Amino acid sequence: MSMMKRIGMIFRAKASKALDKAEDPRETLDYSYQRQVEMLTKVRRGVADVATSRKRVELQVNQLNQQSDKLTEQAKKALSMDREDLAREALTRKSGVQSQITDLQAQHAQLQAEEEKLTLASQRLQAKVEAFRTKKETIKATYTAAEAQTRINEAFSGISEEMGDVGMAIQRAEDKTQQMQARAGAIDELISSGALEDSSSLGGGDDISRELESMSSQSEVDSELAALKAQTTPEVAGSQTAALGQGSGEAAAPAASPAAEESAQPEGQGGAQS
Repeated sequence: MSMMKRIGMIFRAKASKALDKAEDPRETLDYSYQRQVEMLTKVRRGVADVATSRKRVELQVNQLNQQSDKLTEQAKKALSMDREDLAREALTRKSGVQSQITDLQAQHAQLQAEEEKLTLASQRLQAKVEAFRTKKETIKATYTAAEAQTRINEAFSGISEEMGDVGMAIQRAEDKTQQMQARAGAIDELISSGALEDSSSLGGGDDISRELESMSSQSEVDSELAALKAQTTPEVAGSQTAALGQGSGEAAAPAASPAAEESAQPEGQGGAQS
């Protein structure tokens, strides 16, 4: 196979594939139906033309019959007037007219047969066109339903172009969300481990400094709390003593006796010892 033949074959194959892709079966069926209707119209016109010719022949035959009858009357009249020559001439012309009538009748029969043949063909073609139209509409409806079902299936399966774009957009959004979550978790771990500083914390510094500062602050709080307790304890004791002094003497006596006993006890003990 030569190079030119191969190029030609490749070009025809690609052209055929492009035409198949661009072809819509519904449009092709509509075009075929239109061509058949045009053909049926031509056949009907042919039938009308043949019928017109047949009718014209009939008119000519009628005219020739009238002419033949007239020539017959003229021949009779010529014989009644002893004009045999005129009668002969009239009959001669009548013979010619009869010959034309015979030819026209033959043409009329031929045209009538042709008309019947065309009429039958027209009826058959019309029935065929009607059947093709019904089949065409059925095929178009089936093709439309199959096309819609195909698009629905492609949409559900996600292999259509539009749904494919939507699926890819969802996949990209999920990937970005996972990426941001992973980055946020990694930054939290780095801040917790001290590898990164928390710029929003007060005082700044690393985690050790923050813990020492927290411990120092807690120690200061404990020291201040102890000082406050030491200041408030004598006042509480003094207030309690004043309250006891303002009470009943019976209540004050037992309170003073232990102190007197404690002050007197060393003297007694000292006298005994002395």
